[in-house]
Amino acid sequence: MRIGIDARTILNPEKGEAIGVGHYTYQLIRHLLKLDKENEYVLFFDFRVREKDIKKFTQSNVKIKFYPFSDYKKYLPGAYSEILGTATLQKEKLDILHSTSPLSRIPASYRGKTVVTFYDMGMYKSPESFSAIRMAKNKAVYKLMANKADKVIAVSNSIREDLKKILSVAEKKISVVYSGLDKRFFDAQEDNNQKVLEKFGIKKKYILFLGTLEPIKNIAGLLKSFALFKEKYCKTNKNFDYQLVIAGKRGWLSQSYPQMAKDLGIAKDIVFTGYIIGDELVPLFKQADFFIMPSLYEGFGTTILEAFAVGTPSIISNVASVPEIVGDAAILVNPVDTEGIAKNMMDLASNVELKKTLREKGLVRARNFDWEKCARETLEIYKSLK
Repeated sequence: MRIGIDARTILNPEKGEAIGVGHYTYQLIRHLLKLDKENEYVLFFDFRVREKDIKKFTQSNVKIKFYPFSDYKKYLPGAYSEILGTATLQKEKLDILHSTSPLSRIPASYRGKTVVTFYDMGMYKSPESFSAIRMAKNKAVYKLMANKADKVIAVSNSIREDLKKILSVAEKKISVVYSGLDKRFFDAQEDNNQKVLEKFGIKKKYILFLGTLEPIKNIAGLLKSFALFKEKYCKTNKNFDYQLVIAGKRGWLSQSYPQMAKDLGIAKDIVFTGYIIGDELVPLFKQADFFIMPSLYEGFGTTILEAFAVGTPSIISNVASVPEIVGDAAILVNPVDTEGIAKNMMDLASNVELKKTLREKGLVRARNFDWEKCARETLEIYKSLK
């Protein structure tokens, strides 16, 4: 088979699409190429991709292809996608084309067999977290891609159910394939822990949040819960003098969060790190007293599994795919119950045995998610379309 994969999400995260989709695309391709030496792969990249990322995929059964005239896409998006995109794809005579996100739109006029991965249905489940313009545009693309795909990959059972109910995708067309987890998190070293803490000005015990700073991650609710935690549980007990480290790149409306921290009287104990590079990630997890993610929606939750693999006990919201991914390896909370979250923060902060139990369960849970398994199951989906 000649398999095409749209790899345009593998970009500098400051410029490209969501970090989660880019990571999924990168790991899926890497593991497919490792296990499959028989089929041919054509990888389609955007012109902005980093050279080192392309080199990692160079082997005898791989062809690297760039979409033509990428610089002109912003001026002629329709013409670019339909005319140039279709011509580029058709020229490669693909048996299968896999788009790892519906937002990496396959041209409507393309006639080959297609697979589309759906990683996120947040705009349907938490519409208040998105701008009206973005939501209208993305919903149209989601519907188009759900209809066009010969096979749809859902990264969780939660997304599969949403695809059936919201976009009327036939169940027989959907396959659930869980994403994997990078094994480096299990073998993490502790060499530069102190250096990373000093870089970001972390001087106390801390609670860690990691993710894009945007409304769907419920940063406002997290700040309110932390303020309650500090007010009710920390004021009279010096053992509970915590900082809240909010790590991740800025997203929509993120400029309001520093002012909100000031208004809540907790600004001195909030650390905004900005985007975290790879070498900083494990040290931040390892040194955290615990991890917290009170999202309003999660399509999968790779960051949660990363925390588990490093051994960081966690408090996670009980929404969408989270319960099926987490199992009993974390404290699950209602993301809109700020008082309940504050109480759970106190319970975990003060309970050494609970932390130990969650560490052990988290490590076991994280080992269930494997990129090689994801690649094998995805390859079977390709073969089913021959």
